[in-house]
Amino acid sequence: MNRTLNTVYAWLLLLPAMVLLVAFTHYPALATLWHSFFSTPKGRRPAVFVGLENYQVMLQDPVFWRALVNNLWFALGTVPVAVGIALLMALWVNRGLAGRGFLRMSYFTPTVLPMVAVANIWLFFYTPQYGLLAQALQLFGWSGPNWLGNRETALPALMIVSVWKEAGFFMIFYLAALQGVSPSLREAAMLEGASRWQYFRRVLWPLLMPTTLFVLINALINAFRLIDHVVVMTHGGPDNASTLLLFYIYQVGFSFWDTAYAATLTVVLLVVLGVIAAIKFRWLDKRTHYQ
Repeated sequence: MNRTLNTVYAWLLLLPAMVLLVAFTHYPALATLWHSFFSTPKGRRPAVFVGLENYQVMLQDPVFWRALVNNLWFALGTVPVAVGIALLMALWVNRGLAGRGFLRMSYFTPTVLPMVAVANIWLFFYTPQYGLLAQALQLFGWSGPNWLGNRETALPALMIVSVWKEAGFFMIFYLAALQGVSPSLREAAMLEGASRWQYFRRVLWPLLMPTTLFVLINALINAFRLIDHVVVMTHGGPDNASTLLLFYIYQVGFSFWDTAYAATLTVVLLVVLGVIAAIKFRWLDKRTHYQ
């Protein structure tokens, strides 16, 4: 009897979280998948079942492929860099430095700024002739390019903004993990004659793997859900050079009012995130040691 009551009590404790998870995660995902098999309702014409027609249209859509490739390059260019810088900053501010509280605050400040505010700040930096970067280059007699108006530099410019915004956020997790490592481990490693690099590689890095796994998954999700910076800074241009997948979904759903096709693109986005996350868990979880 007591075991049954404990089970019921445990499920009641889980119920609020389960309701929110189903209502705002699982149901929307399944509803999106269902709507992707129908046409877009227009006026008095209801949606009709079209099967895989939306997916066939998507496979022939050059803008979709461009957005997908852009997003993959964006993730590849921002995730490792942001995580690496976050780890370096955490190692730096975890030391007994004078003014380390100010350093921590400085590194974390970009994280608390609104996304639109960050986009506008960097929009000023990238402005040709009058922006901060252009003014700095003019001191050396150089004329900077139109960073956001050039096909070759638009996407890398967005990558820099994303890394600047997110590195401080990931630093907090690494800093918390570093402060949970016992100082006796470093002392023991030093007594054994290990160098700082050997201590980091053989002792500290394996202990940070749970945090690294968590940070990598979050960085990946952030790379595929970025839309604010694109809307404010480039609008996907020039010539779709900076169009990311979520921005294209936004365009299709709210500018072109093709909700069925937007649902199809969303399903692809969910599948891409799921596959990459599964690969990361499969690869990293074997190398992760939980204390």
